[in-house]
Amino acid sequence: CRPYFFEEWSLSVIKIVFQEYNIYLVLLMVLITVLHPQLLARANDVNCISSAEASILVDNGGYAVQKKGRIIAAHNLHKMFIPASIVKIVTSLSALQILSPQYRYATYFFMDENQNLYIKGFGDPFLVSEEVDLIVKKLKDIGCNRINDIYLDDTAFNIPAPVAWKGSSDNPYDALNSALAVNFNTVNILIENTGKVSSAEKQTPALPLMSKLGDDFKPGIYRININLAQKRHTETINRYVGELFRAFQHKENIPGSGVIVAKKVPDKLTPYYIHESSKTLEDIIGPLLLFSNNFIANQLYLTIGARVYGYPATWEKSQKAVAGFLMTEFKLSEDEVRIIEGSGLSRENMISPYAMLLVLDFFKQYKSFLPRKEGKFVKSGTLKGVYSFAGYFSENNDFNSFVLMQNQERNTRERLLQALEEIYNGN
Repeated sequence: CRPYFFEEWSLSVIKIVFQEYNIYLVLLMVLITVLHPQLLARANDVNCISSAEASILVDNGGYAVQKKGRIIAAHNLHKMFIPASIVKIVTSLSALQILSPQYRYATYFFMDENQNLYIKGFGDPFLVSEEVDLIVKKLKDIGCNRINDIYLDDTAFNIPAPVAWKGSSDNPYDALNSALAVNFNTVNILIENTGKVSSAEKQTPALPLMSKLGDDFKPGIYRININLAQKRHTETINRYVGELFRAFQHKENIPGSGVIVAKKVPDKLTPYYIHESSKTLEDIIGPLLLFSNNFIANQLYLTIGARVYGYPATWEKSQKAVAGFLMTEFKLSEDEVRIIEGSGLSRENMISPYAMLLVLDFFKQYKSFLPRKEGKFVKSGTLKGVYSFAGYFSENNDFNSFVLMQNQERNTRERLLQALEEIYNGN
């Protein structure tokens, strides 16, 4: 914080006093001594939250607010904290810069001499039922008149399952990542009073897997991740993909039946059809940030590493690729930021308020992707004992970055955000 008596006009006055009015020097020093607490208090009110306020709101955390290119409020500016889901802004910016805003995911389809279909995925996070419907229609249009076995190739990602930061709940945010996955690795099921299990969304057919997953649920509608209580995660993911494609095959009256299993595409086969996603990366970033989708975030994160260092994608390649981008673009080292995965679920993710401000300044052109909150663009992040906000205050079409992170038991982020906004509006 900078006391007011060090503003330019004050320095000029002091200079005059020293040069021409030495007789008043002693009186000036006495005056400064008397007013020193008030001057510092006023400076604190403007340039940072007062110590009393900070002790109430921040037990362990940091914040920073910028206005017109100047940091007007800061606490623990260069200390790293667990960011939770605001790290999705870092992931999104890295993806937009490394992959490009118009990047489209591709999924490859192969047919062998026995009319077996091979599907090789490269991580498309929006391979949803509507997209699968389009794909099967296209396969039929280009001459596919039978599908027997369906083989799933997910070797473009080489990642352990489950990973340390994933929970084991049925919640969609715990869904596992895969190079080949449909509907975000979640199902939306309806359990009727009779116990019958069916699809709860019109665009997705009822699948045998749904009945298995819905066995222990009471009547109602549930969206769950498909890996709940499943020991063989990869097999469950492949089964879901295969059953969904098979259902749309039957819908299009394409004959054939057979097994649904994982199998690598033989080297001798050439693609029968390459499907480019209907969505560009820019189309994906909006839903990712609006709904804070962990699955989408890490599909992008893994793709970043594969783009820079080649397939198969690994967590290590992505960690290296994102760290390289942040160093090249912002000169940020591991002393300011460490991104272990792209969703914010890992408590090993660490970032300083200073690093987050730099990312936010660059991301400003994409601010409309962030949720709106009372005139602000705000992304929140929440884990147990972690409460954060990051985004932009606005004034006369001028948008300025702010970030706050609390790594503490008490969640006072709303009050802290309000206090920071008051400081912003007062400057």
